[in-house]
Amino acid sequence: MMGSAIAKRLIGMGYEVLAFNRTRSKLERLASIGVKVAETPRQVAEGSDVVLTVLRDAAALESVIFGKDGMVNSARKDAVVANVSTISPSEAVRISSRLWDEGIVMLDTPVMGGPQLAEQGSLVVLVSGSKEHYERVREVLEAIASKIFYVGEQGKANALKLALNLQVALTAIAVSEGILLSRASGLDPGIFVEVLNSTDYRTGLSERKGPRMVKGIFEKTFALEMMLKDLGLINETAKELSVSLPFASLAEQVYRAAAKQYGDLDYTAILTFLEKFNAVA
Repeated sequence: MMGSAIAKRLIGMGYEVLAFNRTRSKLERLASIGVKVAETPRQVAEGSDVVLTVLRDAAALESVIFGKDGMVNSARKDAVVANVSTISPSEAVRISSRLWDEGIVMLDTPVMGGPQLAEQGSLVVLVSGSKEHYERVREVLEAIASKIFYVGEQGKANALKLALNLQVALTAIAVSEGILLSRASGLDPGIFVEVLNSTDYRTGLSERKGPRMVKGIFEKTFALEMMLKDLGLINETAKELSVSLPFASLAEQVYRAAAKQYGDLDYTAILTFLEKFNAVA
């Protein structure tokens, strides 16, 4: 979803875009708006100055970089890889180190914001890695971003991304439990959301998704199963850093249970899981 939105934005800004996806049907939809289709990741690397990777996890990223017909097999070594995928800091350092040995530079460029903001060019982009190479690709990143934060050495942007996604995961639970408590008290939960959004405690989530949550609308902008994946990365990173994050650990357990039924819905469907949990209880 994010990769397609970024491609649309770049096309709209006048860039030539060459794309590869492991699912062919997704590429065909992009071809209709002027995106050129590559048969392999290697072809993308050979035909691009900047390669944006937007993938599910580190395993998927490594497959398109180092696998058969992967980007690393390209004779061209001057392209900069900007990794938008959410992976852990340690994974970012490991993969970038392998690429560096092949003469290829990777930047960490995870983003905050969904596909709609990507199409509007309003993402917040977090950048870490070589500052020299960041300056080389800055113009491309500015095409998809309203703000860019350069935060230092390799892996730092990934750590920041995980810290930010933890806020989103916990906020979705907090809003869900507020809706549940209001409903159980005989209140219209819509009033809870309206009042919340009239205070300093409102969030982008409560404003954009809160009213839809009350109505049971969970149209996907970021899948619940993907939030679960990120919570796993958060807790793995905390363990590596010897940091205790009790609520992150509890949140992972709740999202894991919810993902069994609601994994392909928007992450705010955590509300539906909590409703069903209460009904059973």
